[in-house]
Amino acid sequence: MPHFPEQLRSLPPFEGPFDAYKLAAEGCDVLFASYPAGMALEEHTHKTDNVGVITQGEMIITIEGVEHRYKVGDWYKIPAGTVHAARTDVDTSEIEFWFYD
Repeated sequence: MPHFPEQLRSLPPFEGPFDAYKLAAEGCDVLFASYPAGMALEEHTHKTDNVGVITQGEMIITIEGVEHRYKVGDWYKIPAGTVHAARTDVDTSEIEFWFYD
C-alpha cells in the first residue's frame, strides 16, 4: 500500500477481508485501505455508518441493488444496516470512517 505515507503504513493492520491500516478514535475507526484490481466484496452490512473518500483509482459500490462509481476525491456514505457490495477494476485506495452509535 505504498499510496499512503509511511506514518499511516505504520498504524496497526486491520483484521478483515482487505488490506488496511486502522486508526482508532473515539466513536469511530478510520481505515486507510488499498484494494487490488479485480477485488470483490460480496453483499454485506455493517453496524456502523460508513463514510469514505477515494484517494486512488475507482470503487464500484452497489448499495441496495443500485451501482455507483466513485473516483478520486468522491465521497460516499453507507448507513448502518444497508446492504452493499464493492468491487474494483483498477488498483484503488480509500480512507474510510466507521462511525459507531
